Amino acid sequence: MSWVAAVARLRARREPGVLVTVATVRGHAPRRAGAKLVVGRTESWGSIGGGNIEAVAIDRARELMGEPDPATEVLDFALNDKVTNRHGVQCCGGTVTVLLEPLPVVPAVAIFGVGHVGYELARILARHNLDLHLIDTRPEQLTEERLAVLADAEAQVHVHRTLLLPEEVLAELPPGAHVLIMTHDHAEDAALCDTALRTLGLGSIGLIGSSAKWARFRKRLSTEGGHDEATIDRIKTPIGLTEITGKEPAVIAISVAADLLLAFQKDLGH
Repeated sequence: MSWVAAVARLRARREPGVLVTVATVRGHAPRRAGAKLVVGRTESWGSIGGGNIEAVAIDRARELMGEPDPATEVLDFALNDKVTNRHGVQCCGGTVTVLLEPLPVVPAVAIFGVGHVGYELARILARHNLDLHLIDTRPEQLTEERLAVLADAEAQVHVHRTLLLPEEVLAELPPGAHVLIMTHDHAEDAALCDTALRTLGLGSIGLIGSSAKWARFRKRLSTEGGHDEATIDRIKTPIGLTEITGKEPAVIAISVAADLLLAFQKDLGH
């Protein structure tokens, strides 16, 4: 498997990893500069030459995976019989520098309702390294033509076209996914709020709308849904940063995106 495919596999699994690259070589060494190894929690793909270099790199890569916010590192190896490393002697005669680049699990965001605000928000979030899920019961909101603006996205965009029960998508979302509820239908919003509160493992839950809308929803979630006050308080409304005012879709989208970036930092422990 190529290193590119291995990185893609880890991302699809939402598993952290480390990309290990031979950065520089002087003298004799098992592999040339540019050789790559991808390390996951229990598997690895590719090779940077085997022996002590590779074993130490794998050990350190897995240590990095256990850190909350790992940084890129450089390891230096002298390949001669006078240097005994953690996994023995490697005496090719040269020196090697190895670069370790963490591949963290990226944030996940699900936008339920890709109307005016949802569309603008998708355009902003698509420029970030995350998994972006777009859900709408209206086929015209998720056409290839309308979403063509996301073609060069850095995010991995997952489009969910569902005609009846968008709340079923909640169970398919990755653990920790941040959910934003902003559909065209208040009944749909209410059902999503209720199901989101019953879905284990989600990140933040945000609902767009007025205080009057939320008062109705809150009462319904309590009396009909049977949720207690602490559970209902998991839903944030209004969404976005209160310091940013304005009702234009792009302004609301910027506010919501900024608030999400703060949530991502909180997830990392910053």
